[in-house]
Amino acid sequence: MSENVLVITGPTATGKTALSVALAKKLNGEIVSADSMQIYRGMDIGTAKVTTEEMAGIPHHLIDVAEPTENFSVSRYVDLASSSCDDILSRGKVPVIVGGTGLYVDSLLSGRTFAERSPEENDVRQKLNEEYESLGAAVLWDRLKSIDPERAEKLSPNDKKRIVRALEIYQLTGKTISQHDKETRRLPPRYRSLRFALDFNDREVLYQRINDRVDTMVENGLFEEVDLLLKKGLSPECTAMQAIGYKEPAMALRGTITREDAIEQIKKESRRYAKRQLTWLRRDPDLQWIRWETAPNISEAVDFCSRCWDVFISEQEVKE
Repeated sequence: MSENVLVITGPTATGKTALSVALAKKLNGEIVSADSMQIYRGMDIGTAKVTTEEMAGIPHHLIDVAEPTENFSVSRYVDLASSSCDDILSRGKVPVIVGGTGLYVDSLLSGRTFAERSPEENDVRQKLNEEYESLGAAVLWDRLKSIDPERAEKLSPNDKKRIVRALEIYQLTGKTISQHDKETRRLPPRYRSLRFALDFNDREVLYQRINDRVDTMVENGLFEEVDLLLKKGLSPECTAMQAIGYKEPAMALRGTITREDAIEQIKKESRRYAKRQLTWLRRDPDLQWIRWETAPNISEAVDFCSRCWDVFISEQEVKE
């Protein structure tokens, strides 16, 4: 079975939805979402979730697969998304992976597997967390430096999560996290992928599109959506409600900040998130960038991407 997939990624508000649907039509494809928020049911407006009209009859996978009360892990995403991709491929269609959550995309494409954590692993992590708090950050950082100076030099002593994770891996496997990462990178990828990233030549154009999108969300009932979720009993402290576009309206509804401040905060945090997305994407030297001027030109992009796809498939056939 061919394991070739197409990826459309990029920061928020760059036209991923429209391009992916048009490409899926052109290439006999189905879409697999790689958006860490569109997985949640009932969180539609603040996630800019693709609508039925926007889907235009193209099947979409990994949309509305979890309740907002769930802590949805990357391992669960990979399990569900790989099953969807394999099913699409088995029917002779093209999986079009679409979304701006870089960790989801990279984890799905890679050959890494995720197993459920054992009680022993949970105990080790809990003990290390307790030691970090009781003994102090410097003590655990020094411990890491003694076994893996390469990784320790990359981490601040205040980076509790990564220090604990590095010590945990060493304690459980006898391997440093530097060695573990090198071995992981040598694994063959799960899928052969042709990857495109969308952006704008002028950063201010992107920022204005983000601002406009937030205004549209508010007009479409963002605050009402958040209010309904809270009235249904969803805790403001749960993971899903900490997302940009939900945390701020929840604060406004509780009277912590004004509605106007909440809107401006959503815009600011969304712009910052777009910058982080771009930083993540620039690490991939194999990404092909499509940079718009003032607005996405979907028809031209479809022609370009489909031509690249034909070349990509031909190259894979030669390799086989």
